[in-house]
Amino acid sequence: MSPVSDPLGAPQTLLALYDEALPAMYGYVVRRCGDRGTAEDLTSDIFLAAMDAARKTDPPSITLPWLMGVARHKVADHYRRRSDRFTVPVADTPEPEPDPGGWDAELDRIVAESVLARLSEPHRVVLALRYMDDRSVPECAEVLGRTVHATEALLVRARRAFRRQYPEGGAS
Repeated sequence: MSPVSDPLGAPQTLLALYDEALPAMYGYVVRRCGDRGTAEDLTSDIFLAAMDAARKTDPPSITLPWLMGVARHKVADHYRRRSDRFTVPVADTPEPEPDPGGWDAELDRIVAESVLARLSEPHRVVLALRYMDDRSVPECAEVLGRTVHATEALLVRARRAFRRQYPEGGAS
């Protein structure tokens, strides 16, 4: 999706985008938190933050991918703030996992998230939509406001950038 051009400014652009963006933002959040009330609160926070940004003297370009970035940050902030994050009681000391690959898989996930965070926003968004949200390329193209061909090209560049920064992963 290309930014909505509006001679009145960023707040009106956001309002014009709101009806299309609301279901996408809510769907993104609810899939990650699983709680309807929390998803509604976080979705509201996304649009409040977007409106605050739109009111600045030099506002960002208000687009669906930009809102998706705000949504990712709001979900991450939500999980960082949770008070019960470190208070889950453990009845017994857990047995070591028989699969030694469990730790390796967790370490790979942490490294992959770190690499993803260092990529440019368009690369992060398209990889998250395609592989974390399990959307098809045409669905990614629709969310991003791009053609399917342009989205495929972006995915190729994003995967290449990811492999270059992933330790021992750049040789494919």
